[in-house]
Amino acid sequence: MYKIKKLILKIFSPITFMLIPHGKTRAYAVKIPFLIIFLFIISWIAFNLYVFSIAVNTIEYYQMKQKFSSIMHKFDELKSTIVSLKKAEEEFNKIFSLKSKREILETINFHPSGDIDIEELKKQAEKTVETVIEIKKFLSEQKDIYKSTPLGWPVKGEITSYFGKREHPKYGYEEIHTGIDISIPSGNEIRATADGIVVFSGYQGRNGNVVIINHGYDFTTVYAHNKQNLVSTGQKVKRGDVIAISGSTGSTTGPHLHYEVWKNNTPVNPLSYLKEDF
Repeated sequence: MYKIKKLILKIFSPITFMLIPHGKTRAYAVKIPFLIIFLFIISWIAFNLYVFSIAVNTIEYYQMKQKFSSIMHKFDELKSTIVSLKKAEEEFNKIFSLKSKREILETINFHPSGDIDIEELKKQAEKTVETVIEIKKFLSEQKDIYKSTPLGWPVKGEITSYFGKREHPKYGYEEIHTGIDISIPSGNEIRATADGIVVFSGYQGRNGNVVIINHGYDFTTVYAHNKQNLVSTGQKVKRGDVIAISGSTGSTTGPHLHYEVWKNNTPVNPLSYLKEDF
């Protein structure tokens, strides 16, 4: 009890501070209780610790904010790439088995910390998009070639004269037959066998009424002895369009279609182009 009483007296005991100004004026004595001085020191230390913690938290906050902003920027870039990938993937997943987002995620690398390697994911996604673009370009070219390649029969009938050497059916001399003759009654529809542009439509001596179509990719087709041409020079046509009516104009022994296929400015055997598939 005595010790506690002694401690309380010591806490409330004043401490005297002497203020001695310069000159001859007298000194001043200021008495402040020890408890107030102690509380002031504790408060000062606590205040400085508080200010220091706020400064540290502020620095950490801005560092985290900057890091978060950087991560969000990467995710925005990745999102844009994934959107492009999804659009391309939806367009081709019914045609080819391409690397999809699922396959990218299955093969993606991870850092030792377990975080996703965003840059690696972005690179793989962009690489897949580039692959799809190349495939799309290739398909576009193949589609153009397909449309320009003569396919199928211009008319349904019986082949009466084949490609190559033959004896002319009317005059009897030997010649190189540059196409095939398809026997067909007069008045039947003749159809283009590929997309193209009509480069000639008119009368051509022994060939009678002739339609010539340039299809691009070095393909040209010729349709001769027509009763009537239904297209004009410069007109665009598609495979299956009716371009003429069968007949026997020019030098013939009866109604038929003389049909030629040219490749690289050279007549080739049309038989290989009569099949319906490519």
